[in-house]
Amino acid sequence: MEKVIIIGGGASGFFTAINIKEQNPNLEVVILEKSKSVLQKVKISGGGRCNVTHACFEPKELVKFYPRGAKELLGAFHKFMTGDVFEWFENRGVPLKIEEDGRAFPESNSSQTIIDCFLNLAKTHNIIIKKGCGVNDFYPKENKWIIETKNETFTIDKIIVACGSNKRIWDISKKLNHTIIEPVPSLFTFNINDEIIKDLGGISVPNATVKLVNTKLENYGALLITHWGLSGPAVLKLSAFGARILAEKDYNYEVEVNWLSVPFEEILLQLNDLKQNNARKTIGIKSPFSEIPKRLWERIVIASGNNINENWADLSKNQLRKLCEQLTKCTFKANGKSTFKDEFVTAGGIDLKEINFKTFESKLHKNLYFVGEVLNIDAVTGGFNFQNAWTSGFICAKSL
Repeated sequence: MEKVIIIGGGASGFFTAINIKEQNPNLEVVILEKSKSVLQKVKISGGGRCNVTHACFEPKELVKFYPRGAKELLGAFHKFMTGDVFEWFENRGVPLKIEEDGRAFPESNSSQTIIDCFLNLAKTHNIIIKKGCGVNDFYPKENKWIIETKNETFTIDKIIVACGSNKRIWDISKKLNHTIIEPVPSLFTFNINDEIIKDLGGISVPNATVKLVNTKLENYGALLITHWGLSGPAVLKLSAFGARILAEKDYNYEVEVNWLSVPFEEILLQLNDLKQNNARKTIGIKSPFSEIPKRLWERIVIASGNNINENWADLSKNQLRKLCEQLTKCTFKANGKSTFKDEFVTAGGIDLKEINFKTFESKLHKNLYFVGEVLNIDAVTGGFNFQNAWTSGFICAKSL
């Protein structure tokens, strides 16, 4: 019987294994997992609910959420897309639901539902799971593949590497002449120590624009002030697309924030209207913009050099312009990064030029496959990294 070993007991490993057995029941499939447990990333994802995918059903739109891998995944998404993921889980007793922001979760609201689904299917299909079985080496020999672990050596027909970001596996792949794009963090928050946001942890604005100064990179969306700086979708997406640039800067960089995502001149007109229509009211008594909470508004006023107890009528043209600058071009110096929750994602891995994306087989070695985050593919938060796992795993399985 032909034998396939999958290195990695995570989402992409299990999904690939199950699809192999469903399409090729005569193959013997073994999963090797270095830790004592499997599917741990699934367990913690989405705050313990497992953000399975995202309700984006057009491949050309979906690839826009991938800073690395967009071009290569476009064709793959035409073969196995988000709609296919919904159907796949539904057919196996796990209906999904779509939330307002487009994220998809199991209706149970528990990642354990996904874990149980995978484990039950693995048992049904007689997939062998070997825990505590880290791989020390693998290499081709006489039209077979040899995998060496601490306690066992396997001689097999095909290898599928589905271990995520794994330095040891990347080092082994280097010995097989694969190119490794050096990994750097992809999803992280910006560490900022500034009086404007000090002690304002938990305050958010719904639609800010965030730019990396001296680059073309910017993003807009909800912005969250945390105890260590800035986070939220606007920052996380920017950190993903700017991962390489920020690493080169050693995470010392400047960030420009437009709290309202409205142009300078337009905000200046609104401030002049406020001066005329609220002449006798003090500036700091209430935020004139519903999107900006009062405490943040007071800090913005102070940062512009104005007094929160002044009346609107007393502000000069220069004072209004400075206030407008703080609203639309508020600059922060950032130093360092903080990982987004426990969902650590890296930019880096196997060079995509060395992979056949019609099968996810190595172009350098026959019967060696790479799926999931072990490749130089990563996405923004929202279920997109899991979608890469499902798509690559399904296509790889089908190609066998």
